[in-house]
Amino acid sequence: MIRVLLADDEHLVRTAIATLLGLEPDLEVVAQVARGDEVAAAVAAHDPDVVVLDIEMPGMDGLTAADALPGRAVVILTSFGRPGHLRRALAAGVRGFLPKDAPAEELATAIRKVHTGGRYLDPELTATAMMAGDNPLTDRERDALRSAAAGASVAEIARTLHLTEGTVRNYLSSAITKLGATNRITAIRAAEEKGWL
Repeated sequence: MIRVLLADDEHLVRTAIATLLGLEPDLEVVAQVARGDEVAAAVAAHDPDVVVLDIEMPGMDGLTAADALPGRAVVILTSFGRPGHLRRALAAGVRGFLPKDAPAEELATAIRKVHTGGRYLDPELTATAMMAGDNPLTDRERDALRSAAAGASVAEIARTLHLTEGTVRNYLSSAITKLGATNRITAIRAAEEKGWL
């Protein structure tokens, strides 16, 4: 049996996936969690063979949770199939990446494949990620944009990142230029659409 841990904050979705995977003769869902910050403890307690993670979860996003599970077979199952998310997932060692609208048998196939050391990436998402190119933003530009997206002022961003207000303005301006945006709001939107934030 391949032991599976599911992490998704949507209870109905998570239990439906668990039920469908439970119909497979070689798969057993050994644990379910609703928050990203619960994943590591659940992995330690249940020692699953494969961890299936959503990206958008409270406490910690699925990509950050995956990054904290080095060497563990991980499949990302998400509604947010953005190019930047796929790239971040691969950088974190994730071996499977599927949209939530994939058929249950495709998820089962992905779980089996990553369990044996292979990769299973949705071809459409992979093609889109390749066409989107690399993230042009530096870590500091991303930090500044993320804070701005959360509604922080330049002064608040400066305090949080331990920078001067002028430096924060420079990072935001640089990000706006790199993204071909006209202002902070359109830059945030563009970066989120690509999965770069």
